[in-house]
Amino acid sequence: MILVTGATGLVGAHLLRLLINTETQPIRALKRTTSEIQNLQDIAHQVEWIDCDILDVQGLYEAMEGVKQVYHCAAFISFAPKYADDMRAINVTGTANVVNMALEQKVHKLVHVSSIAAIGRNNRDFEVSENNKWETHKLNTNYAISKYLAEQEVWRGAAEGLNVAIVNPSIILGEGDWNKSSTRMFKQVWHNLKFYPSGGTGFVDVKDVVAVMEKLMNSRIANERFILNGDNVTHKTFLSMIAKGFNKKEPTIKVTSFIGEVAWRLEALRAFFTRKEPIITKETIRVSQKQYFYDNTKIKNAL
Repeated sequence: MILVTGATGLVGAHLLRLLINTETQPIRALKRTTSEIQNLQDIAHQVEWIDCDILDVQGLYEAMEGVKQVYHCAAFISFAPKYADDMRAINVTGTANVVNMALEQKVHKLVHVSSIAAIGRNNRDFEVSENNKWETHKLNTNYAISKYLAEQEVWRGAAEGLNVAIVNPSIILGEGDWNKSSTRMFKQVWHNLKFYPSGGTGFVDVKDVVAVMEKLMNSRIANERFILNGDNVTHKTFLSMIAKGFNKKEPTIKVTSFIGEVAWRLEALRAFFTRKEPIITKETIRVSQKQYFYDNTKIKNAL
């Protein structure tokens, strides 16, 4: 049996669709009681759904009974300071729970969805590969720190005998809720976004991410991590591509350091008074001013 955590998220939902078409094993999927599966209604009947939070140790133990393969996609992504503790709990403690229960239930293999953020950022290394070493730096967001610590739990599981593979996707693009995660960028451009950050980063299609995960799970590759990146482009190029696709005006105002520092403070005030999530934060502004390029050579060679 296969278990997918975070099955209603962007990666988890696309992974379920792939596994239903490629696997003969039964598939079990975890979701929170508050999670919606409307975008999966056409395939929901082909999956065994279990309402279980990854902080629920007993629930996880029971969910992994008879499971041989685990895809750990569940995570909490936020760049708002108030959610730093929640991210630590879900991303770090939750991953530790998944690893521990996989060991208890003698799972054959775990594929963990990490992030390029977990590799770390600094002001020196703008070309990033799996060989880069994590170091404490102000450019590492609370999300990055939580994903780095989550990876340490996975490596601990490997040291204790669990076969693992870790994927570090760049910014994941694909069909999904425009109010969540990276897909919010499409919503912003649809509403005629005028500003663009000065930096750049990597982007990858969610279908490529889940295809690689499935291949890694069914390969002999174990205890390795892989950057998953389709292309490296500037934010201006990327946002302009979306604008052209929507037949909208391209963003024309470059966000300088000064504009960015003012913008995140104003956005923090707006979020405070409206009780809504900030669209930009100090973390996102400062990271988006840098241009990082991610090397996908290792995964291409491996597969």
